[in-house]
Amino acid sequence: MNHDKQDSGGAPLASAPVVTVDAPRGPSGPGLVNRVRGAKRRPVVPAWARSRREFGAAGKGVATYAGHVSAYHAVRTPWYACRLTLRAPRGVARVVGGSLRWLVDAEGEPLRQAAATREDIEEYLKLSRQRDRRVRWRSVVGVIASVVVPVVGIGLYVLAPAWLLALSGVAAVMLMGRLGQPADDPVIHRAVEIPKASKLTSDIVLRALGALGIPAINQAQAKGGPGFAFTAPITRDGPGWLAEGDLPYGVTVTDVIDRRERLASGLRRPLGCVWPEAVPDEHTGRLRLWVGDQDMAQTRQPKWPLLDVKPLDLFKAQPFATDQRGRWVVTSLMYVSGIVGAVPRMGKTFLLRLLLLIACMDPRAEVHAYDLKGTGDLSTVGRVAHRYRAGEEEDDIAYALQDLRDLRVELRRRAKVIRELPKDLCPESKVTSALADMRKLGLHPIVVGVDECQKWFEHPTYGGEFEEHCTDLVKRGPALGMTLLLATQRPDSKSLPTGISANATLRWCLKVMGQIENDMVLGTGSYKRGVRANLLAWADKGIAWFVGEGSDARVVRSVYLDAVTADALALKLYELRKAAGRLTGHALGEEPEAGNSASYDLLSDLLTAVPAGTAKTWSEDIVARLAELRPDVYGEWGPEQLAAAVKPYGIRTVQVWGTMEDGKGANRRGVRRADVLAAIDRRDRGSAAA
Repeated sequence: MNHDKQDSGGAPLASAPVVTVDAPRGPSGPGLVNRVRGAKRRPVVPAWARSRREFGAAGKGVATYAGHVSAYHAVRTPWYACRLTLRAPRGVARVVGGSLRWLVDAEGEPLRQAAATREDIEEYLKLSRQRDRRVRWRSVVGVIASVVVPVVGIGLYVLAPAWLLALSGVAAVMLMGRLGQPADDPVIHRAVEIPKASKLTSDIVLRALGALGIPAINQAQAKGGPGFAFTAPITRDGPGWLAEGDLPYGVTVTDVIDRRERLASGLRRPLGCVWPEAVPDEHTGRLRLWVGDQDMAQTRQPKWPLLDVKPLDLFKAQPFATDQRGRWVVTSLMYVSGIVGAVPRMGKTFLLRLLLLIACMDPRAEVHAYDLKGTGDLSTVGRVAHRYRAGEEEDDIAYALQDLRDLRVELRRRAKVIRELPKDLCPESKVTSALADMRKLGLHPIVVGVDECQKWFEHPTYGGEFEEHCTDLVKRGPALGMTLLLATQRPDSKSLPTGISANATLRWCLKVMGQIENDMVLGTGSYKRGVRANLLAWADKGIAWFVGEGSDARVVRSVYLDAVTADALALKLYELRKAAGRLTGHALGEEPEAGNSASYDLLSDLLTAVPAGTAKTWSEDIVARLAELRPDVYGEWGPEQLAAAVKPYGIRTVQVWGTMEDGKGANRRGVRRADVLAAIDRRDRGSAAA
């Protein structure tokens, strides 16, 4: 039939050209060789067998289990023998009674009685003839046994040695006792109650996915399909089961993660056992589902490798947590800055203390610890710390502010040292472990840890200066061997200024309450990617989503060190550092010198740089005057540094018209004196209110 289009007058129009969207028949994809080259090859030897630590842990676990079972039953062997002896008569009665019933074919009596009741003569006669045949040959067996058994017994009694008689008698009594024990009261009980975690099967996985209420999965299953295409067999993976496959088109792994509680219900497993996750470098519909035998929060962690307290290199990654499978997760505290966020009582302070203790294990490291909660949770770190303070009183704030000012001076000194080093010693213009070993250079690692950091940034008088110092340390410190770790229970823009949160590369987020807090700690877009710390349960203490430098987000369980263990560890660290001659500052009882050249007030200095009678001044002129005023503090500042430094105080650079040296006018960025005065007024009024 012709379907040519017509114009308004009825005249036919030329047909539109047909556009072929499907490729013509031919090769449907890469050739065999290319597919083989790009194929993912499964390891010949399982991962746990290739890892010396995991293989050793598995072997140790089996040996420990066997030893416990052996010791448990060895201690109870006399009691087992006594109970079996008491039950031996009952066993003899069962053997005799069972033998007599067997001889007369008592097991067939109910069938014969049923045939007689039904008056089924033919069936009854058939069963009777069968009974006669059985009784005849069983009688023969019984007669032979009644002759042979006594003869063997008499022969054994006359000819066998005493030890064999005793052994045979004990074995016979134990056997009769075993046959005489009730079914509900066995003599020997289990030495270990093994958790009854059911094996994960494809039917269980499909049932659980079908219960999530995802339309695409339900529609596929309603049409007779599975709704999930397994890409590999379900295998044992550590202390749990691993399933992997493709979700229906349009369904993402995030859709499943959103329904993790319903997925756990469908699998009939505790929430802490069920961990759906995306597969790196695959499409967003590839699901990896790991189901553990035990709740992650209740699984016993292996011994922490660093508990022996040996000197370590902080420039190398160190273990601090385990993943769902019980494998160690490592991180490096150099070339990074970090943020720890959580609601109260979820293990935030314990995690920060753990990281600082790891830093203390490098004798070269200089640790600065601040407990703004004031409860002394970081006092163990204070034993070996260069700077330590607990509390938020005015003298504590002054102490911390002085320390940060000194660190800014040290930051600039290090930059100068790095700049002047030969390229063969410092090819990448950053501190290395080899440079940190050279004590004369003073490039040792510096790690600053602050708990409840919001107390600094929300301070009515010095909040802006704290933000300025920390922002600079986060941005420039990592390359110069300086690390800043901030922990807060209020992860918002005030507690974690954007200049800091945007540049911190290590993130630990324990349980938080909502999406905003989640993304504030883990980074914008984390919630949409399925990285959701708000889904952690209240019982998941110490469990966090961890985002490390160059690695995908993962769920980890940090090493738990109670106060006693942490204090004992700190004592060993003190002796380690003392032997190495690395105790400094607070660890030696020294206090920082007050009122040195590093102390300054940026707003007051700005008033000097923008003198009275001047409405506004170019930023270039301001930084030049500041450098003349305090060369150690402002010597390397430029207009960009000035703009970043005044921003926390609410001061914005504006366009300023001025005259250059050649007499020509120009429009450049600058600062208004009125804005500086307003910032000082806000600070003073806030200080008076406090």
